Amino acid sequence: MSTLLARIKKIQSIDNLNIVTFDFNGIDLKMMSLGLHDEVQVGKKAALSIKPSSVAIAKEFSGSISYANKIHASIVAVNNGELLSSVTLQANGNEFESLITLEVSKKMDLAVGDVVVALLQASELSISEII
Repeated sequence: MSTLLARIKKIQSIDNLNIVTFDFNGIDLKMMSLGLHDEVQVGKKAALSIKPSSVAIAKEFSGSISYANKIHASIVAVNNGELLSSVTLQANGNEFESLITLEVSKKMDLAVGDVVVALLQASELSISEII
């Protein structure tokens, strides 16, 4: 799991459905959740978890996409295995990982220093800890 540190900015709720907006050093991140713990309150810091296999990467991205979360990041490492590539990204002082197929990594010609957009679905982001 990758972890991002952010502050809870806004909570929208209807019945059990919640959309929580976080401030990730000036970038809004959104999380979709069914039910929230009482500790989840506006203004508190949170450690957010994301599975590396849920982080998509776009290179030279333009246009619209339905992913709620877009983080401009730099590639700090690319580790190619036999089937998969682990791509370490850095944004706002946080490192996190994307796990993609080796074929796609090679097709995109991903390299250390490339600036990419990390795409995270709101349903794939979760709170691992309130700080």
